[in-house]
Amino acid sequence: MFTIDEIYDMLDDIADELPQEVFRNLNGGVSLLPETKRSSADPYGGLYTLGEYRHDQMGRYIVLYYGSIRAVHGHEPREELYESLKKLLVHELTHHIEALAGERDLEIEDEKNLNEYLG
Repeated sequence: MFTIDEIYDMLDDIADELPQEVFRNLNGGVSLLPETKRSSADPYGGLYTLGEYRHDQMGRYIVLYYGSIRAVHGHEPREELYESLKKLLVHELTHHIEALAGERDLEIEDEKNLNEYLG
């Protein structure tokens, strides 16, 4: 099991690997909160929210949930966890880039995947 500090360090390393242009206008940055968040869309409560891209009165920012990451990926070896975190961060950054461009393709794909999961 990885601590929140270890996850934070991995995310920091991942962010350093990515082109800095993807963080343009992400004025609130990326936050790692200790909470576990369940999806409100899942009536059974079994679906975790790992992260969210937000654009509101506070600006543009990404929130990641350590408790959810730990619940879903906490059993993975370090290398696998690192790749899972990278996919998660890139996913949320893609929402950011699409929002800047006025696109919603990934948001629509996420909705489709959620509907398939819920059956």
